Amino acid sequence: MNLFMTNLLAEIDALVARLPATVQQALDRVTSRQTFARGDYLLRQGDVCRYTYFIETGLARKYYLVDGREITTEFYFSQDLALSMTSYTIQVPSQEFIQALENTTALRTDYRAFQALKTQFPVLMELDLRLTEYYALWQEERLRQFRTLDATQRYERLLRTQSQWVQHLQLTHIASYLGVSIETLSRIRAKLASTNRI
Repeated sequence: MNLFMTNLLAEIDALVARLPATVQQALDRVTSRQTFARGDYLLRQGDVCRYTYFIETGLARKYYLVDGREITTEFYFSQDLALSMTSYTIQVPSQEFIQALENTTALRTDYRAFQALKTQFPVLMELDLRLTEYYALWQEERLRQFRTLDATQRYERLLRTQSQWVQHLQLTHIASYLGVSIETLSRIRAKLASTNRI
């Protein structure tokens, strides 16, 4: 996470902490805790993304289907916000799937109810803007890493930041996420193992 993202996340945390009790209570009313078993879908391709999911525990991934092949674009870990941004923002059918890879618990917030709350409580418009800015920075950082780091460096970063979860990920999902073949990932893992870096 770069400095800009860290600072923005701190601003978001501070903004949430300052929300009046009435606003917090209103948010609680449009948010529910959902539990997903391994393999369950939070979102399917073709469905409209009507909810955001704040992952409390567990693990999920986002992927596309291209000519019948699954292309993993994101992993969602604890404290991540899972959604299809385009589908959620303009309420059109999603091109993506979001699937639980382990038993997962998430806080689910309803899109329509949240939009109604923003007109009632203008401070939520600021929160929504800050969250959108954070998502944009996160996506830009992800793109930068993909363009400037090789597959080995991206895999090492995944190991550093999510070491407790990497062992739960299928190698085919990791390879797809890194944009390499399963054979290339195997070579990367063997090279890192020989140098005691995994």
